[in-house]
Order: sequence, then C-alpha cells, then structure tokens
Amino acid sequence: MMFGSLPEELVQLTDMLRRFVDEVVAPRAAEIERSNETPADVLAKAGELGLFGFSIPEAYGGLGESELMSAVALEALSRGPAGPTFFIAPNAPAAAIRLGGTEAQRQQFLPDLAAGKSFAAFCLSEAGAGSDAAGISTRAERQDGRWIINGSKLWISRAAKSDLFLVSAVTDPQKRGKGGITIFVMKKRAGIAVGPADWQMGAHGSGSAEVSFTNVEATDADVLGEIGGGFEVLKFILGRARLWAAARAVGVIMRSLEVSLAHSAERKQFGKALGEFQAVKLKIADMTSDLYTARLLLYQAARLYDEGHDAAQEASIAKLFATEAACRAADMAVQIHGAMGVSQAYHVERLYRDCRAYKILDGTSDIQRLMIASRVQKAGLGAGLAPGGLA
Repeated sequence: MMFGSLPEELVQLTDMLRRFVDEVVAPRAAEIERSNETPADVLAKAGELGLFGFSIPEAYGGLGESELMSAVALEALSRGPAGPTFFIAPNAPAAAIRLGGTEAQRQQFLPDLAAGKSFAAFCLSEAGAGSDAAGISTRAERQDGRWIINGSKLWISRAAKSDLFLVSAVTDPQKRGKGGITIFVMKKRAGIAVGPADWQMGAHGSGSAEVSFTNVEATDADVLGEIGGGFEVLKFILGRARLWAAARAVGVIMRSLEVSLAHSAERKQFGKALGEFQAVKLKIADMTSDLYTARLLLYQAARLYDEGHDAAQEASIAKLFATEAACRAADMAVQIHGAMGVSQAYHVERLYRDCRAYKILDGTSDIQRLMIASRVQKAGLGAGLAPGGLA
C-alpha cells in the first residue's frame, strides 16, 4: 500500500526486509519471547544483509543518512517481533556519533557498528529523568585532568549486548541543558556494570538493561564532540527517535491489518465469513484509515528531515498519532481474533504487548501533546497551521 510514491530502491528494500522478517525472524518469535534474547544467528543474517548500516554514512560502511530509508526499513521490520528491531535498525548511538562525534570517533566506531561487529547503548534515561532529558543526575566531575563519571541509567536498549556506551552526564550543574550536559563515548571499561536484561511487557529481546557507572574514568578524547554540547545532540537524537517510534508503530498497524484480513476471511461464524459482519468491516476500515494516515505523517516528517528542515514538530505529530493508532489497531486485531487473540499460542497478543511501549518510549504521548501545542502557540495560528508552516 502506498509504495508507489517511494523510490524504487526503497520499494525493493521493503520487499527484502519483509522476506527477512517472514523467513528469518518470525519463525523464532516464540523463542525470542521465552528467552528474552535475539538469537545470534538472526543477528548474523542481518549482518550479511547489511542491516546494521541504517543512519550511518556510506563513507563509514553504512547505508546512508536517509531518514526516509530508515523509516521504511523500520516499518517493514516491525511486522515481526519488536525486540530484534532495536538491533537491526537505525539507532541513537550511531546517529549521535555521526552528528556530534569528531572525525576520529566516526572512523573509530562507525565501521564496526555498520558491520554488526559492535553494538552500542545510548545511556540517557534515569529513575528521575525520562522525558525530561535535562533533568539527569549522572555526574562527570573533573579530577586531575580526567573525568570521573558516577550514576545509573535505566531501560537502555541493546545494553545487554553492547560493548560501546554513550553516556549523558552533567558536567556543569549550573548550566545543565544550556551547555552543562556532555556525552561521553567509551568502550566498556572498569566501573561500567550492566544488569540482567529487563523483562518488559513487550519488545522481548531488545537487550534493555540497567547500566551503572561507578568512578568510571574518561579523558577528553572520550567526549563526544565538545564539552557541554550534549544537549544539542540529545535534541537531534530524540527527534529522530520519535520518528523511528512512529515507524515501528506503522509496522504494527500494518501487521494488525494483515492478520485481521486473513483471519476474518477464513473464520466462519453463523454460516458466513467473519469479515462479512458489519462490526468487523468497521474495524477493518478504521485500521486501514489509520495505516494510511500514520504512514503519510511518517513519510512527510522523514522527507522533511532529509531535505534539511527542522521537522521536530512533524516527528512529534507522527509519533503521537502512529503510536496511539497502533494500540487501537492491535486491540481491534485481538478482538477480531477472539479467544485466539489472547492466546500466547498465536502472535496477535504479542502485537498488543509490543506496541504499548511505543506510547512511552522517546517521550510519552502526553509529552508529545504538550510540545505540539507549545510550538503552535508560540508560532501563532497562521504560521503554525498553514501548509508548510510546521517545519
């Protein structure tokens, strides 16, 4: 649906990724659910196909910096189990190094990330700082020409498999979000401890875990870009992360519609196919409408980013609508499937669990609403709502 407006290479990429999900990932879904781990051979196959190179420039072995390509890829991958998409997809560490890192850091880290030889964890969220990125308490203090980092980070995707860590820390408590936050990029070293993989409602196999930093020593060479430049990188990354959350949600809507169409055509009740009942038709219509709308919002925001615009508003709108719509679609899919929809023997209930976190990750739905409203109020009715006025 709606692939006609995409470049042919992205249509081909979508077809390849759908086959990868159907033939490689989906058959391992039950194993991923039980073990809470993405199998090594699935990651190896992804590496063979070059699927770790999203958001990494070709000069460093990646697939390029196209946000539209990343969105299309994540949408296709998210038809399957959510956990593996946190490895086989664009990710914050690579984008942060690409944007904020020095050339030496790009040369050192990006090729291995693109090849899947290394995994990286972006350590931002804390017990007291989720949507409030400026409210982090992890500190990096200057001592004898070195930095000493102390703090703890929660819900860090890929952490359980990562050997590279990007940690956001306060280097100037007075400035904080105005030049007082610095990001450090470092290989695992003394003082960095990773807890066991989190057992979450959904997205099993994402490698999410707690990461603690106890008197971790760092040098100026470990600073990503510039001292105090971390908050600008965070704003860049969170905008993209919201776009990626929207793409994951679009994949859930697509899959919910696919399985609902198939089941309602095959399942018979009272002598006719389930899909012939008006109540089911209404759900199919709502899912289809949400899919088209969410996908259009996603592609528009991605294209604006690729054209060099600040599309933070469009990314927030896409994330808000798509993640809310994904939960509606998954809920309707469960309803259409009846008892099969709530049985763990089938995959419909996994869609329901996987998508729920998307309304929380990278800024909750309520945070998106607050940001969207504030931007429109600041811009004024005409500037904020006219065609092209949101970017």
